[in-house]
Amino acid sequence: MAGQQKMTRNELEAKLVAHAWQDEAFKQELVSNPEAAIERELGQKMPEGANVQVLEETGDTFYLIIPKKPGVEELSEEQLEAVAGGGGDDLLPDYGEVSLFSITVGWD
Repeated sequence: MAGQQKMTRNELEAKLVAHAWQDEAFKQELVSNPEAAIERELGQKMPEGANVQVLEETGDTFYLIIPKKPGVEELSEEQLEAVAGGGGDDLLPDYGEVSLFSITVGWD
């Protein structure tokens, strides 16, 4: 699709949130019919079978999204037996270094 700007997921989320904060009607549509709102915002169709859920945080609730693990495939019976027996470390994906961080959330 020539001429279309590519953006990361974070950039898309930031664009949608900014628009929702500025336009109450857009926010309501984004919550009730996210696929249509996003298609109109981007000027293109969502991929077939795409499912988008939109939740609005409140002053006392926040949501943590656990993304799909990258590159993890289903294990065979043989691999499952190796892991269950305490072995199979070589079957686990290598995620490299993991950084831990903490945040402080202040509730209004």
